[in-house]
Amino acid sequence: MRERLEAHRVNPVCASCHSRMDPFGLALEPFDAIGGLRSHDGGELIDASAALPDGSSFVGPGGVRDYLLESEERFVATLTKKLLTYALGRGLEDYDPPAVREIVRTAAVDDYSWSSIVLGIVESVPFQMRRSQEQ
Repeated sequence: MRERLEAHRVNPVCASCHSRMDPFGLALEPFDAIGGLRSHDGGELIDASAALPDGSSFVGPGGVRDYLLESEERFVATLTKKLLTYALGRGLEDYDPPAVREIVRTAAVDDYSWSSIVLGIVESVPFQMRRSQEQ
């Protein structure tokens, strides 16, 4: 698997995305298709070490968790953008980032709890002002 993914990272057309995505996939390789943990794949020991283009490195699912927790606010902001996109039924526009920042700032007070993020989205101006699609 590692060798096949390397082909994408050396191809300039593919590398812009694969160099950022593949490390997370490689670190999560110890999970099988239904979420069970495994140490071998096809008789081969799984190498769950990974490095990002910025030089950050981690090993396995625990390493991914620790990496994400190092930049908790950035993770929550990305999660909020994705959830808000889904809630609005449209992509985010140039006028949406202030609402995302407000949701994240408010959720920080509640230690970024899931309910505070969801409530922030529901109470946000973009969500309150969205238009329903006509059937």
